[in-house]
This record gives sequence, structure tokens and C-alpha cells, in this order.
Amino acid sequence: MFDTLITGGLVVDGTGAPGRHADVAIKGGRIVAVTPPGEPAPARARIHADGLVVAPGFVDVHTHYDAQLLWDPYATPSNVHGVTTVIGGNCGFTLAPLRPGGADYLRRMMARVEGMPLAALETGVDWSWETFAEYLDTLDGRIGVNAGFLVGHCALRSYVLGTEAVGRAATAGEVAAMTAALHDALAAGALGLSTTLSSTHVDGDGRPVASRWASHEETLALCAAVGEHEGTFLEGIVPGCLNTFGDDEIDLLARMSAAAGRPLNWNVLTIDAAAPDRVPRQLAASARARELGGRVVALTMPTLVPMNMSLRTFCALHLIPGWGDVLGLPIPERIAALRDPAVRARLLERARSPEAGVLRRLADFRRYVIGDTYAPANAGLTGRVVGDIAAERGLDPFAALFEIAAADDLRTVLWPMPTDNDPDSWALRRDTWAHPDVLLGGSDAGAHLDRMAGAPYPTRFLGDCLRGRRLVGLETAVAMMTGEPAALFGLRDRGRLAPGCHADITVFDPATVDAEPAALVDDLPGGAARLTAGSVGVAHVLVNGVEIVRDGTSTGATPGTLLRSGRDTRTVPTA
Repeated sequence: MFDTLITGGLVVDGTGAPGRHADVAIKGGRIVAVTPPGEPAPARARIHADGLVVAPGFVDVHTHYDAQLLWDPYATPSNVHGVTTVIGGNCGFTLAPLRPGGADYLRRMMARVEGMPLAALETGVDWSWETFAEYLDTLDGRIGVNAGFLVGHCALRSYVLGTEAVGRAATAGEVAAMTAALHDALAAGALGLSTTLSSTHVDGDGRPVASRWASHEETLALCAAVGEHEGTFLEGIVPGCLNTFGDDEIDLLARMSAAAGRPLNWNVLTIDAAAPDRVPRQLAASARARELGGRVVALTMPTLVPMNMSLRTFCALHLIPGWGDVLGLPIPERIAALRDPAVRARLLERARSPEAGVLRRLADFRRYVIGDTYAPANAGLTGRVVGDIAAERGLDPFAALFEIAAADDLRTVLWPMPTDNDPDSWALRRDTWAHPDVLLGGSDAGAHLDRMAGAPYPTRFLGDCLRGRRLVGLETAVAMMTGEPAALFGLRDRGRLAPGCHADITVFDPATVDAEPAALVDDLPGGAARLTAGSVGVAHVLVNGVEIVRDGTSTGATPGTLLRSGRDTRTVPTA
């Protein structure tokens, strides 16, 4: 007798093959049969999927659920959007290994660089581990989705060098100690190493994060250590990831992959028809890696993720050169500074200069939409475009935006309109997705909690494929979020619907599947807020054969596997 039988659905198996109507039988957490519909079979439970699509669970390869899973084992809202497997520990940031007394530094760093509210990190995490193995054990058997974690370079450096991890290069002995700690983590099941050199990544004190002080020799030594363990991979970020790679960055990413003999992925490839040279330049890192015997893969998002911004909270505006000093002032001083036309003019000049790179698009304040407001003077402005308001008031758009924000004590929510939402950019995305070294991903789920909601991308992408732009077909879209990431990351028996595979399954209605609009809710530990969004048309989500979502709502089940390298992953060749 089967544990569960899913009957009557259109099975889209994650390989890109045409969908077929079939029944899916599950026993012991695995798929044991995919048979023609209607064949009689006894089962303890049945899911009737007539008119629905039965697909593998989606794999989100770039998340920051490292902390959230400790207070939210279900990885919301990713789970309700059909995600059954997440990879954390990206961008060089993890909660382990943890030096005794080092929790405060890591908390403040994660709050600053990844937008995890400090109150949530202080009250929702007990910080009771030291080694990476102990951190993994804290999660094992207590999660609702499958989750695996890379080791963050910043945590490794802080563990070995303490406070001196920020400020200097490591000695040969310290590199050896980091390598030993990394070997221990990999032996315990860490999936690999992540690191960052991004100039936007600063710690709670405003200084470059620890991995930015590492020599290339240190980084390459750690990459080589990763290559000694089965089922591992790399993730790396350099300053040009959000803009354009320099020659040195291309070479470094390629050398990292070659040193490990493992695939390396980076985040995130932005695609804009107004910058037609960016995609081929960024993919030059993949070509260079192949020359050296490595493989470098670019992650890119298939949807546009709106950004919730304000002049009060830390957001992308702080990353514009010269803006952080002003936006980091105490609120009264910040308002006073921004009230000065000369200060605003200076900020605009910096934001529109070449040094701002891709962040220059944030300086077109005509194209901001006003979100939530609080002062009576701002009544009726929600949903309006700043350019229109500025024209009515006879003001420069930035001056008009500041006038509105100042009335709200800078709490006004601002939504920048995307500059790359044109047909040519979407056609370029479709073509780029077909490149063998491009993979869908980059949600940042679990990070930047009050500013963006990337977790819903699977259902939003499906809705777009089926009823919107229709840039790719259903089977291709499903494979791009299931079989392809599972194959690149070496996930054993996941990402496909076939006998012997783990029963990670999403059942959705192709006529309605979508994501709800993002909304700000106060549901984090310590009373902190985050942006979240529900799903539409997601009928059932199963992890290892157990239903974790029914009709868009979590069931409370925690059948997830803590993915460990080697046991749950295989080595993916770079050739």
C-alpha cells in the first residue's frame, strides 16, 4: 500500500519533457511509481489533482534563511510558493563557526549587510553553538523544508582572527587554522564556501566585512580545501556583480572554481536592454573559467522584485557613493541635512556620476511611487508617482520626495519603478536564460526583510509564463526552477519526479498560480517587521512525502532534511 497517491494531474517532471497525465505514488518519503492515470492502487491518503499541475518542489539556491529557520522552521513565505529546498550561507555570511563572545559582532553585521532586524537576531536565536557542525545539528530534524548551508568566509575569519579579522590580511598560520576549521565544517556536511569582496558589504561598524581583507592566496587556499570534499561547491561575490566585471574579477572567479574543481555561482546578473554589453561581459567569467578547467555560473532573477525603501531605514540608497554619510545621521540631523538644497544637489551629483554604477537608476526620483504615509499632510498620496506630485508643486522631484518624507519623520515608504521593464529587456532575459552558464535564482529570501520580497518568484514566474509574457513554456519554466538547479548543486534524487526520487512535490493550478502583492507584517521576534506575500493557486506542497502546505497555508509539519555534503549531494564536474 502506498502512503500517498496523487491522481489525475498533469505531471511536469522537471526534465523539460512534455507534461503527461499520470498518477504519482509515494512510499517512505520517495516516489515509487509514476503510472498512467486511473490504475487502481491502494493508498493511505489521496490527493486529487484533476486540472492541476504536479511538479517537483522548487529549489531556491540563494537564500539567507540561516537565522530565520531557527524561529520559523517552515521558511515562510518560500514554502507556500512551492519551494521545498533552500540553500543558505551565501554571500560570505553565516552564523557559524562562532568564536566565544563573537555573537554580537555577527548579529550587527548580519543586521547591517543582510537587513535582518537586530531585535529578531537577539531574541529569536540562542547562539548556543561554536562549530559549524553544532550549528547544523541545531537545525537537523526541526525544519519544514530541505536546507543546506555553505560556510561563510566572514565567519571563518572572525572565528580564527577575532577582532583582527577586520583590518588586516591573515598570516600563513591563520590561513592554516581557517582551512582546518573549514575542513571540519565540510566533514560535518557544509555544502562549500561562500565569500564576498563587494564594496557594498560593510559590517555593523561601517567597516569592510572580514572577507574583504583576505588576500587572493587565502581565498584560493580555502577553495582548494573545498575540492577535497565530495558534493561541494562555491559561491562568490565581487564588486562588479551588480554592474560590470573587471578583468581581475573575471580571473579571480575563474581561478577560485579551478582551484576547487567545483562549480562557482555568483549573484546577481542584472539584465537591461539599455546596457546591452553587460551580459556578455559578465559571462566572460564563465568563458575564462572553462579555459582554466572550472565552471562559473551566473544567477539571475526571472521576475522584477520591488524594493521597499525609505529615507529612514537602511536601504539601497545608502549604497550610493556619498549617501551613506548623510543617511546614517541621527534622524533629526538627517532631516536637517536633507533640508539643505546644497546637500541634496551634492547627493544627486554623486548618484548620477559613473562611480554610482548600476545604482544610478535609483537617482531618477521622478519614477518613485509613494507607498504608506503617516502624516495628515500626506493623505491621498499613496500610490501616486513622485514626478506627478513634483510637477503639481513646482519642485524638483527629489525636493518633492523629501518634503513628503519629512512630514512623515522620514517613515514614508518609497517604491522605485523598475527601469528595465520594457519588451527589449524581457526579450534579452529570455535569450540569456538559455545560456548554459545562467541559472534562475537570487531571491535573497530571509534577508532584507523589510525592504524586498524575492521569495515569491516561483509562482510569479509561473503566472508570467502561463498567462503573462509567455517567454518560456510550462515545462521549461518548471525545469529552470527544479531539475536544473538540483543538477548544478548536485542534489541527490531531487528536482525530478521519477521513481526513486525524494517526494518533494508542488501541485498548483495553472489557471491561477501567482503571488499576492507584498505586504509589511510585524511577525518577527522582537516585534520587527518584514515584507511577505502569500501564494495563489498552490494547492499542495510535499517535502519528503509529507504535506507541508495545503491550499496556500502551512500545515505545521517539519519533514525537511538538513542537507549534508556527500550524503545528500554528489560532486558535479566542472568540465
